[in-house]
Amino acid sequence: MWETTRVTDDVLRQAPLFQGLDEEASTALENSMTTVSLRRGENLFDEGDEGDRLYVVISGKIKLGRTSADGRENLLAILGPGQMFGELSFFDPGPRSATATAVTDAQLRSLGHASLSPVLAEQPNVAYAMLNQLAGRLRRTNEVVGDMVFSDVPGRVSKALLDLAERFGRQTDEGILVNHDLTQEELAQLVGASRETVNKALADFASRGWLRLEPRSVTITDIERLQRRSR
Repeated sequence: MWETTRVTDDVLRQAPLFQGLDEEASTALENSMTTVSLRRGENLFDEGDEGDRLYVVISGKIKLGRTSADGRENLLAILGPGQMFGELSFFDPGPRSATATAVTDAQLRSLGHASLSPVLAEQPNVAYAMLNQLAGRLRRTNEVVGDMVFSDVPGRVSKALLDLAERFGRQTDEGILVNHDLTQEELAQLVGASRETVNKALADFASRGWLRLEPRSVTITDIERLQRRSR
């Protein structure tokens, strides 16, 4: 039990929320948080819901997505341990801008506005760290928009795989094993293309020996070629 608690604390304090806090302040903030457990496929909140809580992923994966008026879905992000989301509501109160769904069984820690507001007032560095994260998210959004305009589907697929590998990859004797836990449809939604087009790109990469396809995962065997294709 102690080991599990220590691991949870280590993951939690990777979040920008804890940057610059001393041990006493970190412990006080952590004690204000609640634990949320989700099963695979369960929604944490839906696009348009009111909410004033932020979340830190402790274990598992969470996807953030939006649905168009005609029912098409687009994935904005896949988040893993140590990553934070929902903080936009602290700076711009309003309906949730995306739906948050568990890609796998997941455990989160949650913090409400009332608990965080005094910390932001007393610890400006925390507010700076959160704004820095929002700026980084905006930068990534701009990159995605640019990729949609200037990059073809194979380029977007290779870039998405490299991003997933950086966060979820594990080096093995055969290459980098990336357990992304996404279905083919979800991977297509992540790059903004049809499943058929994405599957064709993946099959091409596999035939060239750049990767090996596995259920809800890939093993990248030639990362340099994949990097070049992503540019």
